[in-house]
This record gives sequence, C-alpha cells and structure tokens, in this order.
Amino acid sequence: MDLFDLAGNEEEVKPLAERMRANNLNEFIGQKHIVAEGSLLRRAISLDRLGSCIFWGPPGTGKTTLANIIASTTHGEFIKLNAVQAGVADVKKAVDDAKNNLKMFGKRTYLMLDECHRFNKTQSDSLLPAIEQGTIIFIGSTTENPFAAMTPAIVSRCRVFEFKHLSTEDIKGAIKKAITDKRKGLGQYNAVVDEEAINHIALTSGGDLRTAYNAIELAVLTTPPTAEGTVRVTLADAEQSIQKKSLSYNKDAYYDYLSAFCKSLRGSDANAALYYAMRLIEGGCDPMLVARRLVVHASEDVGMADPNALVIASSAMFVLEKTGYPEGLIPLSNAIIYVCEAPKSNSVVTAMYAAKADAISVRDDDGVPPYLKDNSYGDKNSKEQSANYKYPHNYAQHYVEQQYLPNALKDKIYYTPSDIGFEKTVKEIRREKGKLK
Repeated sequence: MDLFDLAGNEEEVKPLAERMRANNLNEFIGQKHIVAEGSLLRRAISLDRLGSCIFWGPPGTGKTTLANIIASTTHGEFIKLNAVQAGVADVKKAVDDAKNNLKMFGKRTYLMLDECHRFNKTQSDSLLPAIEQGTIIFIGSTTENPFAAMTPAIVSRCRVFEFKHLSTEDIKGAIKKAITDKRKGLGQYNAVVDEEAINHIALTSGGDLRTAYNAIELAVLTTPPTAEGTVRVTLADAEQSIQKKSLSYNKDAYYDYLSAFCKSLRGSDANAALYYAMRLIEGGCDPMLVARRLVVHASEDVGMADPNALVIASSAMFVLEKTGYPEGLIPLSNAIIYVCEAPKSNSVVTAMYAAKADAISVRDDDGVPPYLKDNSYGDKNSKEQSANYKYPHNYAQHYVEQQYLPNALKDKIYYTPSDIGFEKTVKEIRREKGKLK
C-alpha cells in the first residue's frame, strides 16, 4: 500500500457531511441573504477584500464551510484554531506568523476561530491589537449571540453575518445530490431513497444540514441491499436513522396548523393551543417559531389585560433558546397555558395601529409643543418656553394635566382600556387622576 492509498482511505472514513462540504461559492447551500450574487460578502470574498467578521448562527448552516471557501480562494495565509483548545500561546504564535508573512511576503493572514464565543478576555486581548492593525483578518464562527457572549472590543471591530436555518427545500436538494454523488457522496451504494423518506429527514433535521447528512448516511449504510444489489431506503428507515417518527405535513397543512395555534391562543383554549404547538414541533417546525408567535400574541391578544403574559412568554422563549429541545418545551408549554388562560384585550394593537396611521398621514406644522422640546439648545425664546413645562412629580399623585400631543392631534385618544383584567385597574387609576374621558 502506498501513500496515495492511505490518503484515499483517510478520505473514505470521513463522515458524509465532511466529504460533501462545498468547495466554492457556487456549490454553497443556503444563506442567500448574505452570499447571493452581488452581495457585500460575495464581492468581498471574490476580490480578496474581506475584513474581520463573525459568522453567527445555528449548527449545520454552513459557517465553517464558508470559512473554508474563503481559505481556498484567498491569496493570503490561513490559520485555523478552535477557541476550546487554543490558548494565549497559540494566539501569540498566530499573530507572530501573521507579522512575518506580511513583512517577508506581503501576504495577509486569515485567522479562522471556531467556537469563538469560548474565547476569554485574556485570549481576546492578545488578539485585539493584531485585528486593529490589520495584521490578522479575523473570521470567527459561533452558535452564540456574539453581542452577548463575546468581548465587545472584538465584536465592534468585526462585521457580524447572521446565518439562518436552511430551508427544507435546500436540505432536500443536498440529500438528493449526496445520494447520487459517486465521488464524495453515497453513489457507490446504488441507493434508492423513497421521496417520503427524503422529505422526513429534511423536515425533521431542523434546518441543520449536518444532521440531515448524518441521517441519510446512517440509513444507507445500515440498510441491507436487495438481491439486485440496490439499497432501498424507506420512510421507516429514515425514521430510525433520525430517531423521529414521521409527523410531516405539506406546506398548506403547516400554515393551517400555525393559524389554528394562533387562533386557539386568542380563543383561550389551552388544550387546542398545546396540541397544535406540539403537532408543529413534532412535525419538524423549529420550536423557536412557536415561541416567537406566542410572544407576539401575548401582546396582541392579552396585552394590558395581563401585562405578565408578555413577561412569561418572553422568558419561555429565552429559556427555550438556551436549553433547546426537548427540555425547553416545558417552559414553552407553561407559557402557552398562561397566555390562553389570561384575560384578553386587543386595546394595545388597536392603539398601535391608530397611532401609526396618524404618524404616517397627519402633517403637523406646529410639531412638538414648545415646553416639551429639548432645552439644551436653541434661542432665548425656546429656553423661556421650556419653563412652561409642568413637572409631574411636583403635583399630587405625580400627575398634572397638560398637552403632550401636537396641536393637530391634541384631542386624539389611541388607547382605551377595557373592563377586563388589569385594564380595570388602569381605568381606576385614570379615574383617580381625572383623566377618564
């Protein structure tokens, strides 16, 4: 066996997801919002003018793949580190190598840092001067929000590109290509995969292409061939390979379930809302989509009738994001029940749309009442006018009646509390202040 045979064996043992990585932008799957023809990122890569950046998004969405494409297309040097394993010494060596490359060969150095949110402050500080001086072009990859999880000094010097979950159609196309690709994929196994099996893997992979690749590879490799030498992968095989029972639905059914979930929240039916939420999630819908809809309805349909509904829904969405599936479904279900059982009022939405309509259509030449304007600038008259402002805390109940809206809208009323839930308290507070009209 020679060295070339060993290299071939090394390639064969790589997981399908690794073998199928795109080698150029034309092969890259998904993320059209940042790599489409004519986009800023695509132009920067093609012209070798990419500055320091951070790729942020869920697993299996192409962050590392895109970084590798940049490495293969750039004329500079490329260093790859993992923040979990790399220490300050590794960073300093990378910086020294970058300085030498620039000084001796005139080449820029790209530093690809996986899991960059795991970098501590000391590691970040050792890298910061090189980024500032342009010695290193930093490319970070992270599944965590960099604005919350990374050193602000690093983030402020990078452009952040947010990666999204891949669409079902993108994943289906990638699976089909992998099945037939004889060089990098599974083509040598002569596999025939049922369409419903492909659909199931695509739907239940949660927008994670790596998960989809792992599932189809496992299904093909563990399914015995027929007498004719064909490997037939059925829906049952796909369910076993991805460990999810098929509860898929077509596009119309998806929107029907989502509509039914939203209307069940509005209709205060916790049983129905829970069912439709679980039906969506178990059918492959991202649980965060359900959580986001819940947060919106906590204001749209509950609103001021119970302001705690928004707090609980937002908390559930935060916990779901941090803990993931399936543990995050418990606080999500808690919030769904709360929003359903809470008193309902759409007064917030009504007020919002009315105010928005006036903001667009009404043109008021008088503008802001003079005594409400910023008194830190302007002429003597402006500053004298500001003295007419009545400071509410100087009055009984910390309230005094004065005009806040522009003259053209001074008698407008956008928000009218109902007689339900907390809004009854709002009415009583208004009545005590003499505001109720």
